[in-house]
Amino acid sequence: MNRIQIAISGTPGTEFSMHWRVSDGDDVTEYREERLGVPAQFDYVGTALMGQVTLLTDHGRLEVDIQKDGNRTRSSTQGKGSTLNLTLR
Repeated sequence: MNRIQIAISGTPGTEFSMHWRVSDGDDVTEYREERLGVPAQFDYVGTALMGQVTLLTDHGRLEVDIQKDGNRTRSSTQGKGSTLNLTLR
């Protein structure tokens, strides 16, 4: 089982939208949230992930931490409308 963990944090009051495509072999599942606030945590089972996180508020900083199989990647952005495009294989 391949576990993908995503933690989204940042400035209190920061809101974001997200769209993930999680692949597990030939199976692909999509997840979409139009408006969430920090902090947020997501756990998925899959071998790959592609997605976007978009900052919706005028202020604040957004930080995305993704872990899979002992590996970790971190990305951050600030500024309304800024988008992080993430791919994990």
